[in-house]
Amino acid sequence: MSPHPLPAESLGFEFADPALEARVRAGLERVEQALLDATQSEAPFVTAAAQHVMVAGGKRFRPLLVLLAAEFGAAEVAVDEVVKAAVVVELTHVATLHHDDVMDEAALRRGSATANARWDNSVAILSGDWLFARASDLVADLGPEAVRIQARTFSRLVEGQIRETMGVGEGQDPLKHYLSVVADKTGSLIATSALFGARYAGAPDDVQESLRAFGEEIGVAFQLADDLLDIASESDQSGKTPGTDLREGVPTLPVLIFRAQADPTDPTDARLLDLLDSDLSDDARLTETLDLLRAHPAFGQAEDDVRRRAADARNLLTGVPDGPGRDALETLCDLVATRSV
Repeated sequence: MSPHPLPAESLGFEFADPALEARVRAGLERVEQALLDATQSEAPFVTAAAQHVMVAGGKRFRPLLVLLAAEFGAAEVAVDEVVKAAVVVELTHVATLHHDDVMDEAALRRGSATANARWDNSVAILSGDWLFARASDLVADLGPEAVRIQARTFSRLVEGQIRETMGVGEGQDPLKHYLSVVADKTGSLIATSALFGARYAGAPDDVQESLRAFGEEIGVAFQLADDLLDIASESDQSGKTPGTDLREGVPTLPVLIFRAQADPTDPTDARLLDLLDSDLSDDARLTETLDLLRAHPAFGQAEDDVRRRAADARNLLTGVPDGPGRDALETLCDLVATRSV
Protein backbone atom coordinates (compact mmCIF):
# COMPACT_ATOMS: atom_id res chain seq x y z
CA MET A 1 0.00 0.00 0.00
CA SER A 2 1.46 3.38 -0.94
CA PRO A 3 1.83 6.06 1.74
CA HIS A 4 -1.20 8.30 2.20
CA PRO A 5 -1.04 11.99 3.06
CA LEU A 6 -2.26 12.96 6.47
CA PRO A 7 -5.92 14.06 6.34
CA ALA A 8 -4.98 17.37 7.89
CA GLU A 9 -2.52 17.97 5.05
CA SER A 10 -5.35 17.68 2.51
CA LEU A 11 -6.93 20.63 4.33
CA GLY A 12 -3.76 22.73 4.17
CA PHE A 13 -2.61 21.74 7.66
CA GLU A 14 1.03 21.77 8.72
CA PHE A 15 2.28 20.42 12.03
CA ALA A 16 3.72 23.16 14.20
CA ASP A 17 5.78 20.66 16.20
CA PRO A 18 8.30 18.53 14.23
CA ALA A 19 8.59 15.93 16.99
CA LEU A 20 4.80 15.40 17.04
CA GLU A 21 4.74 15.15 13.26
CA ALA A 22 7.47 12.50 13.33
CA ARG A 23 5.61 10.47 15.96
CA VAL A 24 2.31 10.64 14.12
CA ARG A 25 3.84 9.73 10.76
CA ALA A 26 5.66 6.78 12.30
CA GLY A 27 2.43 5.66 13.94
CA LEU A 28 0.48 5.91 10.69
CA GLU A 29 3.11 3.86 8.88
CA ARG A 30 2.62 1.12 11.46
CA VAL A 31 -1.14 1.39 11.06
CA GLU A 32 -0.89 1.04 7.26
CA GLN A 33 1.15 -2.13 7.54
CA ALA A 34 -1.14 -3.50 10.23
CA LEU A 35 -4.17 -2.84 8.00
CA LEU A 36 -2.58 -4.88 5.24
CA ASP A 37 -1.74 -7.68 7.65
CA ALA A 38 -5.24 -7.69 9.14
CA THR A 39 -6.91 -8.02 5.74
CA GLN A 40 -4.87 -10.96 4.48
CA SER A 41 -6.85 -14.15 3.91
CA GLU A 42 -5.82 -17.62 2.83
CA ALA A 43 -8.20 -17.07 -0.07
CA PRO A 44 -6.69 -14.49 -2.49
CA PHE A 45 -10.13 -13.39 -3.67
CA VAL A 46 -11.20 -12.52 -0.12
CA THR A 47 -8.03 -10.47 0.35
CA ALA A 48 -8.61 -8.59 -2.91
CA ALA A 49 -12.24 -7.84 -2.14
CA ALA A 50 -11.58 -6.80 1.47
CA GLN A 51 -8.69 -4.52 0.51
CA HIS A 52 -10.39 -3.05 -2.55
CA VAL A 53 -11.79 0.10 -0.92
CA MET A 54 -8.99 0.38 1.60
CA VAL A 55 -6.16 0.61 -0.93
CA ALA A 56 -8.08 3.06 -3.14
CA GLY A 57 -7.04 5.86 -0.83
CA GLY A 58 -8.77 7.60 2.02
CA LYS A 59 -7.85 10.16 4.58
CA ARG A 60 -7.22 7.85 7.54
CA PHE A 61 -8.90 10.52 9.66
CA ARG A 62 -9.86 8.05 12.39
CA PRO A 63 -6.39 6.51 12.84
CA LEU A 64 -4.95 10.03 12.88
CA LEU A 65 -7.30 10.98 15.69
CA VAL A 66 -6.37 7.81 17.61
CA LEU A 67 -2.69 8.79 17.41
CA LEU A 68 -3.27 12.43 18.35
CA ALA A 69 -5.42 11.42 21.32
CA ALA A 70 -2.67 9.04 22.41
CA GLU A 71 -0.46 12.08 22.91
CA PHE A 72 -2.31 12.73 26.17
CA GLY A 73 -1.31 9.43 27.77
CA ALA A 74 1.77 8.32 29.61
CA ALA A 75 2.72 5.71 27.02
CA GLU A 76 4.55 6.23 23.74
CA VAL A 77 2.22 7.07 20.85
CA ALA A 78 2.87 3.99 18.73
CA VAL A 79 2.52 1.32 21.42
CA ASP A 80 1.00 -1.88 20.10
CA GLU A 81 -2.39 -1.28 21.75
CA VAL A 82 -2.76 2.19 20.23
CA VAL A 83 -1.87 0.95 16.76
CA LYS A 84 -4.29 -1.95 17.13
CA ALA A 85 -7.04 0.43 18.21
CA ALA A 86 -6.39 2.58 15.13
CA VAL A 87 -6.66 -0.49 12.91
CA VAL A 88 -9.94 -1.51 14.58
CA VAL A 89 -11.64 1.83 13.91
CA GLU A 90 -10.38 2.03 10.32
CA LEU A 91 -11.49 -1.52 9.51
CA THR A 92 -14.90 -0.68 10.95
CA HIS A 93 -15.07 2.47 8.86
CA VAL A 94 -14.07 0.71 5.63
CA ALA A 95 -16.59 -2.05 6.31
CA THR A 96 -19.36 0.54 6.53
CA LEU A 97 -18.23 1.97 3.17
CA HIS A 98 -18.72 -1.43 1.51
CA HIS A 99 -22.26 -1.58 2.86
CA ASP A 100 -23.03 2.08 2.10
CA ASP A 101 -22.01 1.64 -1.53
CA VAL A 102 -24.42 -1.26 -1.90
CA MET A 103 -27.28 0.67 -0.32
CA ASP A 104 -26.52 3.76 -2.41
CA GLU A 105 -25.97 1.71 -5.58
CA ALA A 106 -22.72 3.65 -5.96
CA ALA A 107 -20.43 2.88 -8.87
CA LEU A 108 -17.41 4.94 -7.80
CA ARG A 109 -15.60 5.72 -4.57
CA ARG A 110 -12.45 7.84 -4.48
CA GLY A 111 -12.34 7.70 -8.26
CA SER A 112 -12.29 3.90 -8.43
CA ALA A 113 -14.98 1.29 -9.00
CA THR A 114 -16.74 0.24 -5.82
CA ALA A 115 -16.63 -3.40 -4.73
CA ASN A 116 -20.27 -3.84 -5.71
CA ALA A 117 -19.57 -2.39 -9.16
CA ARG A 118 -16.42 -4.46 -9.73
CA TRP A 119 -18.01 -7.69 -8.51
CA ASP A 120 -21.58 -7.61 -7.20
CA ASN A 121 -23.64 -6.68 -4.16
CA SER A 122 -23.17 -10.04 -2.47
CA VAL A 123 -19.39 -9.79 -2.63
CA ALA A 124 -19.45 -6.22 -1.32
CA ILE A 125 -21.77 -7.06 1.58
CA LEU A 126 -19.83 -10.17 2.57
CA SER A 127 -16.53 -8.29 2.31
CA GLY A 128 -17.89 -5.67 4.68
CA ASP A 129 -19.02 -8.41 7.06
CA TRP A 130 -15.57 -9.99 6.91
CA LEU A 131 -13.95 -6.66 7.77
CA PHE A 132 -16.28 -6.25 10.75
CA ALA A 133 -15.25 -9.73 11.87
CA ARG A 134 -11.56 -8.85 11.57
CA ALA A 135 -12.13 -5.67 13.60
CA SER A 136 -13.94 -7.70 16.26
CA ASP A 137 -11.11 -10.21 16.44
CA LEU A 138 -8.54 -7.47 16.95
CA VAL A 139 -10.55 -5.47 19.49
CA ALA A 140 -10.84 -8.59 21.66
CA ASP A 141 -7.07 -8.30 22.23
CA LEU A 142 -7.66 -4.92 23.88
CA GLY A 143 -9.88 -6.38 26.58
CA PRO A 144 -13.58 -6.63 27.57
CA GLU A 145 -14.11 -2.87 27.91
CA ALA A 146 -12.82 -2.29 24.37
CA VAL A 147 -15.23 -4.96 23.11
CA ARG A 148 -18.09 -3.21 24.92
CA ILE A 149 -17.14 0.21 23.51
CA GLN A 150 -16.85 -1.23 19.98
CA ALA A 151 -20.19 -3.04 20.27
CA ARG A 152 -21.97 0.10 21.41
CA THR A 153 -20.35 2.12 18.65
CA PHE A 154 -21.38 -0.48 16.08
CA SER A 155 -24.92 -0.40 17.45
CA ARG A 156 -25.07 3.36 16.91
CA LEU A 157 -23.68 3.02 13.38
CA VAL A 158 -26.34 0.49 12.45
CA GLU A 159 -29.18 2.37 14.13
CA GLY A 160 -28.15 5.55 12.32
CA GLN A 161 -28.15 3.73 8.99
CA ILE A 162 -31.55 2.18 9.70
CA ARG A 163 -33.07 5.55 10.61
CA GLU A 164 -31.55 7.13 7.51
CA THR A 165 -32.96 4.31 5.36
CA MET A 166 -36.42 4.53 6.92
CA GLY A 167 -36.49 8.31 6.53
CA VAL A 168 -38.25 10.96 8.58
CA GLY A 169 -41.23 9.67 10.55
CA GLU A 170 -44.56 11.39 10.79
CA GLY A 171 -44.32 14.43 13.03
CA GLN A 172 -40.52 14.34 13.10
CA ASP A 173 -38.43 17.40 12.37
CA PRO A 174 -36.36 16.56 9.25
CA LEU A 175 -33.36 18.63 10.37
CA LYS A 176 -33.24 17.09 13.86
CA HIS A 177 -33.61 13.64 12.32
CA TYR A 178 -30.72 14.30 9.95
CA LEU A 179 -28.40 15.64 12.65
CA SER A 180 -29.09 12.62 14.84
CA VAL A 181 -28.27 10.32 11.91
CA VAL A 182 -24.98 12.16 11.31
CA ALA A 183 -24.10 11.86 15.00
CA ASP A 184 -24.70 8.10 14.93
CA LYS A 185 -23.21 7.31 11.52
CA THR A 186 -20.18 9.61 11.68
CA GLY A 187 -19.75 11.11 15.13
CA SER A 188 -19.90 7.82 17.03
CA LEU A 189 -16.90 6.15 15.41
CA ILE A 190 -14.79 9.32 15.48
CA ALA A 191 -15.62 9.68 19.17
CA THR A 192 -14.49 6.09 19.74
CA SER A 193 -11.29 6.80 17.81
CA ALA A 194 -10.37 9.59 20.22
CA LEU A 195 -11.41 7.54 23.25
CA PHE A 196 -9.39 4.50 22.16
CA GLY A 197 -6.26 6.57 21.55
CA ALA A 198 -6.41 8.20 24.96
CA ARG A 199 -7.41 5.03 26.78
CA TYR A 200 -4.69 2.77 25.39
CA ALA A 201 -2.00 5.39 25.85
CA GLY A 202 -2.89 5.54 29.53
CA ALA A 203 -4.59 8.95 29.73
CA PRO A 204 -6.61 9.77 32.89
CA ASP A 205 -10.33 9.02 32.82
CA ASP A 206 -11.36 12.69 32.68
CA VAL A 207 -9.07 13.31 29.71
CA GLN A 208 -10.48 10.23 27.96
CA GLU A 209 -14.01 11.61 28.36
CA SER A 210 -13.03 15.08 27.14
CA LEU A 211 -11.45 13.59 24.02
CA ARG A 212 -14.40 11.27 23.40
CA ALA A 213 -16.77 14.25 23.52
CA PHE A 214 -14.41 16.22 21.29
CA GLY A 215 -14.33 13.40 18.76
CA GLU A 216 -18.12 13.26 18.54
CA GLU A 217 -18.44 17.01 18.03
CA ILE A 218 -15.64 17.39 15.51
CA GLY A 219 -16.88 14.31 13.65
CA VAL A 220 -20.33 15.83 13.16
CA ALA A 221 -18.81 19.19 12.20
CA PHE A 222 -16.55 17.51 9.64
CA GLN A 223 -19.49 15.72 8.00
CA LEU A 224 -21.58 18.88 7.91
CA ALA A 225 -18.64 20.74 6.36
CA ASP A 226 -18.75 18.13 3.60
CA ASP A 227 -22.40 19.07 3.07
CA LEU A 228 -21.33 22.65 2.45
CA LEU A 229 -18.51 21.63 0.13
CA ASP A 230 -20.94 19.68 -2.03
CA ILE A 231 -22.60 23.00 -2.79
CA ALA A 232 -19.85 25.59 -2.40
CA SER A 233 -16.84 24.00 -4.09
CA GLU A 234 -16.10 24.80 -7.69
CA SER A 235 -13.96 21.68 -8.11
CA ASP A 236 -13.64 18.23 -6.58
CA GLN A 237 -12.37 19.78 -3.35
CA SER A 238 -14.66 17.51 -1.32
CA GLY A 239 -13.49 14.36 -3.09
CA LYS A 240 -16.57 14.21 -5.32
CA THR A 241 -18.17 16.30 -8.04
CA PRO A 242 -19.97 19.37 -6.63
CA GLY A 243 -23.71 18.84 -6.48
CA THR A 244 -23.46 15.06 -6.15
CA ASP A 245 -25.70 14.99 -3.08
CA LEU A 246 -28.21 17.28 -4.76
CA ARG A 247 -28.28 15.19 -7.91
CA GLU A 248 -28.84 12.02 -5.88
CA GLY A 249 -31.52 13.60 -3.70
CA VAL A 250 -29.48 13.18 -0.51
CA PRO A 251 -30.66 15.58 2.21
CA THR A 252 -27.91 17.86 3.52
CA LEU A 253 -27.69 20.64 6.09
CA PRO A 254 -28.14 23.69 3.76
CA VAL A 255 -31.07 22.09 1.93
CA LEU A 256 -32.83 21.09 5.15
CA ILE A 257 -32.38 24.57 6.64
CA PHE A 258 -33.74 26.09 3.43
CA ARG A 259 -36.77 23.80 3.34
CA ALA A 260 -37.57 24.59 6.99
CA GLN A 261 -37.87 28.31 6.27
CA ALA A 262 -38.75 28.52 2.57
CA ASP A 263 -41.51 30.93 1.60
CA PRO A 264 -43.47 29.50 -1.37
CA THR A 265 -44.79 32.98 -2.15
CA ASP A 266 -41.26 34.28 -2.71
CA PRO A 267 -40.28 33.78 -6.38
CA THR A 268 -36.69 32.74 -5.59
CA ASP A 269 -37.74 30.30 -2.87
CA ALA A 270 -40.49 28.90 -5.05
CA ARG A 271 -38.06 28.34 -7.92
CA LEU A 272 -35.54 26.65 -5.64
CA LEU A 273 -38.21 24.40 -4.15
CA ASP A 274 -39.28 23.43 -7.65
CA LEU A 275 -35.70 22.63 -8.63
CA LEU A 276 -34.99 20.59 -5.50
CA ASP A 277 -38.10 18.51 -6.16
CA SER A 278 -37.15 17.92 -9.79
CA ASP A 279 -34.79 15.61 -11.65
CA LEU A 280 -31.37 17.22 -11.25
CA SER A 281 -29.60 14.88 -13.64
CA ASP A 282 -29.85 17.79 -16.09
CA ASP A 283 -26.61 19.80 -15.80
CA ALA A 284 -28.27 23.16 -16.41
CA ARG A 285 -30.87 22.61 -13.67
CA LEU A 286 -28.19 21.41 -11.28
CA THR A 287 -26.07 24.49 -11.95
CA GLU A 288 -29.06 26.78 -11.35
CA THR A 289 -29.84 24.96 -8.10
CA LEU A 290 -26.25 25.31 -6.89
CA ASP A 291 -26.22 29.02 -7.72
CA LEU A 292 -29.48 29.67 -5.88
CA LEU A 293 -28.43 27.70 -2.81
CA ARG A 294 -25.05 29.44 -2.60
CA ALA A 295 -26.76 32.82 -2.61
CA HIS A 296 -29.55 31.90 -0.18
CA PRO A 297 -29.38 32.94 3.52
CA ALA A 298 -29.88 29.28 4.45
CA PHE A 299 -26.38 28.51 3.20
CA GLY A 300 -24.90 31.18 5.45
CA GLN A 301 -26.84 29.75 8.38
CA ALA A 302 -25.41 26.31 7.62
CA GLU A 303 -21.90 27.78 7.58
CA ASP A 304 -22.57 29.41 10.95
CA ASP A 305 -23.72 26.07 12.34
CA VAL A 306 -20.51 24.33 11.25
CA ARG A 307 -18.39 27.11 12.72
CA ARG A 308 -20.33 26.89 16.00
CA ARG A 309 -19.84 23.14 16.20
CA ALA A 310 -16.12 23.48 15.49
CA ALA A 311 -15.90 26.09 18.25
CA ASP A 312 -17.81 23.78 20.60
CA ALA A 313 -15.34 21.00 19.82
CA ARG A 314 -12.43 23.33 20.51
CA ASN A 315 -13.96 24.31 23.86
CA LEU A 316 -14.12 20.65 24.86
CA LEU A 317 -10.32 20.56 24.66
CA THR A 318 -10.08 22.75 27.76
CA GLY A 319 -10.27 19.46 29.65
CA VAL A 320 -6.98 18.16 28.21
CA PRO A 321 -3.41 19.26 28.98
CA ASP A 322 -1.66 21.95 26.97
CA GLY A 323 0.98 20.85 24.50
CA PRO A 324 1.62 20.01 20.84
CA GLY A 325 -1.18 17.42 20.76
CA ARG A 326 -3.80 19.90 21.92
CA ASP A 327 -2.44 22.54 19.54
CA ALA A 328 -2.85 20.11 16.64
CA LEU A 329 -6.44 19.29 17.59
CA GLU A 330 -7.28 22.99 17.95
CA THR A 331 -5.82 23.67 14.52
CA LEU A 332 -7.99 20.86 13.15
CA CYS A 333 -11.04 22.65 14.59
CA ASP A 334 -10.02 25.85 12.83
CA LEU A 335 -9.64 24.02 9.53
CA VAL A 336 -13.04 22.39 9.80
CA ALA A 337 -14.60 25.76 10.59
CA THR A 338 -13.24 27.25 7.35
CA ARG A 339 -13.48 24.15 5.17
CA SER A 340 -16.35 25.37 3.01
CA VAL A 341 -14.75 28.68 1.98
